Amino acid sequence: MLLDLIVARYNENLNWLRRVPKSLRVTVYDKSGENTPNAIVLPNIGREAHTYLWHIVENYAALAEMTIFCQGKPFDHAYDFHQSLRNLAETPVSDGFLPLGHIVDTDNARGQWLFTRWSKNQDGHELDMRGFHRALFGNEGPEEYTFRLGAQFGVTRQIIRNRPREFYERALQVAINFPDAAHCFERSWPLFFGAANPDLAWLEGRKTAYLKPIRRLANE
Repeated sequence: MLLDLIVARYNENLNWLRRVPKSLRVTVYDKSGENTPNAIVLPNIGREAHTYLWHIVENYAALAEMTIFCQGKPFDHAYDFHQSLRNLAETPVSDGFLPLGHIVDTDNARGQWLFTRWSKNQDGHELDMRGFHRALFGNEGPEEYTFRLGAQFGVTRQIIRNRPREFYERALQVAINFPDAAHCFERSWPLFFGAANPDLAWLEGRKTAYLKPIRRLANE
């Protein structure tokens, strides 16, 4: 089973890629403006969502059986990312959407539970999930969004191709033009792909769940 690892880099150190299983085909998209060896250069817009969607649009006809999407430093939200990659290399998931990370959380359609309180949202403005959902699907969407922090996941070719390439082209424009689009995408990737969200089972009525002990590794 062919597995692709798609890395959305800005200026992160990529030495960790040396430990990626050799069976994974790695593509780095770089938005730093640096001359990064073996990387595809993209404009610095739309954060990781733009990178992921760019890859899907450009490779729709030649997608791997599963594509794993991650940020340039995946360990902040998935400290065991290397182990997850090894597990997938040994026993690939043949069907579905696989979130990668150790915190499941929930935000409402205005971002009032998480986004408005986020330390980097200095003016505390709300997140327009309803407007975002209308731009993609033509309806207002759900009242709550359950998601894995970090916007890192694997998704199969079958799931991606359940929607036509034109849908992803439109989504790419949303990633470029809609305010705070990357944060909207982070909250809705399973819904975006029309996939079942496995995180709902972990919550069991809670808004937040820590799936593994929270720790940081000194040197990834």
